[in-house]
Amino acid sequence: MTAIRRPAAADLEAAKNRLLPDLARPGLRVLFSGINPSLYSAAAGYHFARPGNRFWPTLHKSGFTGRQLRPEEQEQLLAQGFGITNVVARATARADELDVAELREGGQILADKVAALGPRWLAVVGITAFRVAFGQRHAAVGEQQESLGGTRVWVLPNPSGLNAHWSAAALAQEFARLRAAAG
Repeated sequence: MTAIRRPAAADLEAAKNRLLPDLARPGLRVLFSGINPSLYSAAAGYHFARPGNRFWPTLHKSGFTGRQLRPEEQEQLLAQGFGITNVVARATARADELDVAELREGGQILADKVAALGPRWLAVVGITAFRVAFGQRHAAVGEQQESLGGTRVWVLPNPSGLNAHWSAAALAQEFARLRAAAG
């Protein structure tokens, strides 16, 4: 498998507003939902592809995967019962480029996906986006009281390298709490 080629500036510009397909199927144990794809991920064609993003190392350190997968190996997650989607499908340079209406619409679209796919758990990575998208102003990281149909919901810290509030060890610990709950 070839490693991801670092996108050039023109590739990143061309990736603005591009959609990144979901990595999902019915009956997953956990469907992870990012906020929205970065331009880097959209240009590369893989979720959480930006080198500074801590999603892939955290999945491994928390015990979800037996080794650290690379973004271009994302398909291997499906065989383990995991998938990836986003609250908002379109790519932006930063998540703060999304407005409230777009996040709320994305939350409804995500709820519809969850209803169609029926994962046991939905894990949203990003507390602020979750609060806005689902109208849960006081939500905290961890398991949520309200489910989406029969799907339980867990909010995880955003693994972006821009989220300095969470150390790598604390991220892995929080992801491991979900892994224990998900079995």
